[in-house]
Amino acid sequence: MSGKSVEVKFLEGVRIVDFTQFEAGPSCTEALAWLGAEVVKIENPKVGDPGRRIIPGKPETDPYYFHMFNANKKSLTVDLKSPKGLALVKELLKKADVCMENMAPGTIDRLGLGYEAVKALNPGIIYAQVKGFGAASPFEKYLAFDMIAQATGGVMSVTGDADRPPAKPGIALGDTGTGMLMAITLIGALYKKRATGEGCRLQVGMQDAMLHYMRIGFSSQARTGKVTGRNGAKMAGINIAPSGIYPCKPGGPNDYVYVFCSRANPEHWTRLLKVMGREDLIDDPRYATPQLRFERTAEVEEIIRAWTQHHTKHEAMKLIGEAGVPAGAVLDTMELQNDASFEERGIMQVMHHPKHGPYKMPAWPVQIDGASPRVKPSPMLGEHNAQVLETWLSMTPASIAALQGEGVIGQVDVPKAAE
Repeated sequence: MSGKSVEVKFLEGVRIVDFTQFEAGPSCTEALAWLGAEVVKIENPKVGDPGRRIIPGKPETDPYYFHMFNANKKSLTVDLKSPKGLALVKELLKKADVCMENMAPGTIDRLGLGYEAVKALNPGIIYAQVKGFGAASPFEKYLAFDMIAQATGGVMSVTGDADRPPAKPGIALGDTGTGMLMAITLIGALYKKRATGEGCRLQVGMQDAMLHYMRIGFSSQARTGKVTGRNGAKMAGINIAPSGIYPCKPGGPNDYVYVFCSRANPEHWTRLLKVMGREDLIDDPRYATPQLRFERTAEVEEIIRAWTQHHTKHEAMKLIGEAGVPAGAVLDTMELQNDASFEERGIMQVMHHPKHGPYKMPAWPVQIDGASPRVKPSPMLGEHNAQVLETWLSMTPASIAALQGEGVIGQVDVPKAAE
């Protein structure tokens, strides 16, 4: 096992029936699985979660996307359109603590597994839903993915250069960002359930979740009375100089360093000038205050650029950072993947998958007593059919085989994953 990792049992004994797909929902249930919950992913027997990219009769086109959001889970393949399959899932729900779904609006209700139906089966159920738009929103029935949430939630409006069109941040803030808010809320609901036995219904719209991440933008608008606009690599709504990315040698697409001098600490500017060998500017009245420096942003940025372009981004980060000034090299995915320190600390871990082999991926970043929750393989389609039905419903091998023969659940022959 690579890196510092540990088996986490914070949520041991918590059972989750997971109807989620793609990313927003799966990222939430994966977080709970990392923390010890038993997450049983209900999948279509033929193609599974659409995130598997399975075309019947052909190999998966992108298994790594599925791995990334479904580590540590179990897969149970059930035909939900079959009366027996639906009945089987309802029996599981009777024994569950949490039911979670992020299907298209109305889909879960048409399957007969909406909130009221599940609550009638299990009054103490915590029923969690992620949708594109919130309940009672004028867009409630609209479909949405990550980029739609970012557009309608304000994120794109503050991303990019002021003289260019709105841009989508490269990260899936609409999907995983929403999933993390739901995960936190679910843990709170589980805490209450353990004390009182009471369940509840949790709903979050991806658009609504984006407002949570836009709080600095709203605070800037309240202060200025104006719409918070795009500000390039600088912080939206905050006027500070220096604050931005500066080019470094040898001039590749990500050869930049971000430098930030806080208004709250006037020593940052003085320290930066010393690093750059520009002590002559320390007492220069043109740059004596944060406001004056902002008014001369172009001059300030040229002073810094003249220095950074003679250093690599790693050199610049080291020299400026060690001087006590916030600075960060712009690192790309390959540089992060190849940085051994992440794996050594358990922040990146190797998933040993029985079919697709070793695959290094980001793990849960919060360390517990110095170690990260251990990454286990994402499940093969239907890998845990027998295990889940035996442990949850006490079904016999003969009964399980009969269901497989009728096509109610899928069949699977999976090799044991390497440890």
